[in-house]
Amino acid sequence: MDTETPAGLSSEERAFLDAPRFAVVATVGPDGAPYQAVVWYLVDGDTLVVNSADGRRWPANLRRDSRVDVTIEDGYRYVQLSGIVEIDDDQERAQADIAAMAYRYHADDPAAAEAVIDRFRRQHRVSFRLRPRAVRRDL
Repeated sequence: MDTETPAGLSSEERAFLDAPRFAVVATVGPDGAPYQAVVWYLVDGDTLVVNSADGRRWPANLRRDSRVDVTIEDGYRYVQLSGIVEIDDDQERAQADIAAMAYRYHADDPAAAEAVIDRFRRQHRVSFRLRPRAVRRDL
């Protein structure tokens, strides 16, 4: 059943988000059109963290208009978070965020995680923190 809550994550939603699924980030382009990208994520308390190399389209969209919808799905089950992101340009935190994501998504192959982290260290990274204003789900 599709339900919506005003904010925060329930234990059921948090358990769903604990698995390293992929998220789809939906932003608003400069012409008002929607733009979506598939990304890694982390959950930090009631905050969803996503990260990117700076200069890509979806981070540029969020710098201009910080409204976002993020959907994490598994077949017909999903959690959708909506709100305004906080932009974090601090390189130490952004690099730590993407390293944590690399280990999360390559848990079965630490050498692969290290290779990804090494590549990302050469990039200017930015993290976006979403404390959702609304959470919709069907779990």
